[in-house]
Amino acid sequence: MSDFREPTTLGRTGLRVSRLGVGSSYGVPAGAIERAYHEYGVNYFYWGSLRRKGMGEAIRHLTPAHRDKLVIALQSYDRTGLRMPRLTERSLRALGLDCADVLILGWMRKAPRGRMLDAALKLRDEGKVRFLAMSSHKRPLFAEAVGQPESPIDIYMIRYNAAHRGAEQDVFPHLPVENRPGTTIYTATRWGTLLKQSRMPPGERPLTATECYRFALTNARVDLCITGPKNADEMDQALRTLDSPPLSEEELERCRRIGDHVHG
Repeated sequence: MSDFREPTTLGRTGLRVSRLGVGSSYGVPAGAIERAYHEYGVNYFYWGSLRRKGMGEAIRHLTPAHRDKLVIALQSYDRTGLRMPRLTERSLRALGLDCADVLILGWMRKAPRGRMLDAALKLRDEGKVRFLAMSSHKRPLFAEAVGQPESPIDIYMIRYNAAHRGAEQDVFPHLPVENRPGTTIYTATRWGTLLKQSRMPPGERPLTATECYRFALTNARVDLCITGPKNADEMDQALRTLDSPPLSEEELERCRRIGDHVHG
């Protein structure tokens, strides 16, 4: 069994999660998701921006017998706080749940505050969600939250891949050893550009999706990497990550070299 097969604790939430999570937006069918849970223990399901029926079906199938082992994350882009309660409750009804484990305040450009944060905290206090997360492309927001012990944000959802490695300077070094927020990673393939031969340096083969996920998970500060498979074959590629070891230094250097070329 590889290091990545072993579940980890999602920071100070105490939630036990698989090293890979699955996003709902790209169309992976329910059967592939359920196989990932039963055969590999993949238990983090991100009900994100585009809510395809496959994930909804998988969650509804798995919940009756396995709810205590699943980690369900909802997302809200509501900046006003006015629509957040209604949309959250609609999502819970659609999935047949009383409570979600995580509510992600999505694509934040500044720290959550005001009515938006109040609405999220109320949902948490009412037991509709258990923990709050924040996603952002503005990495200083995460360091800012670390510096505020009273921050209610328990999970950071960070863009990180071989081409976008700024979190290695701007986020990861600032995370405390004790009472650390959980860290989840998205865009590990850089929206697929790290997989395209046309984007590679001369003479270099593209990265595989498995290598992209291994790159993210090899970083000791990363708890979980979210995948976005479109079909069962892509789900299988992602699952190979869990049967693989962390990248060697030579493999990491190759990923960085390709990432620098793609970014440039």
